[in-house]
Amino acid sequence: QVQLVESGGGLVQPGGSLRLSCAASGSIFTINAMGWYRQAPGKQREWVASITSGGSTNYEDSVKGRFTISRDNAKNTVYLQMNSLKPEDTAVYYCNAEVVTLLRMIDDYWGQGTQVTVSS
Repeated sequence: QVQLVESGGGLVQPGGSLRLSCAASGSIFTINAMGWYRQAPGKQREWVASITSGGSTNYEDSVKGRFTISRDNAKNTVYLQMNSLKPEDTAVYYCNAEVVTLLRMIDDYWGQGTQVTVSS
């Protein structure tokens, strides 16, 4: 069994910053790609950013230059530094990880989500 636990969400004013963390634990052999998604009220969940085990990153166009994804492989943790936040960034943010378990099975796991609200 694998668990992903997010933290770091909250209320911030436009132009502010937040840093999200997501720690994976459990029967982990290794983790391939990790990523962040978000879901705003009334909208479908959308991809935000991803990072490979080697550190290559990709971003959705609307967050390029404002968000930075990083990971600490020793801690099985992925981060999302969010700067210059806008009201349209308001959403529940979910982390995702492609995990190779101790049984050498590969599966996708999701965190429970953390609320980010950008408002004055």
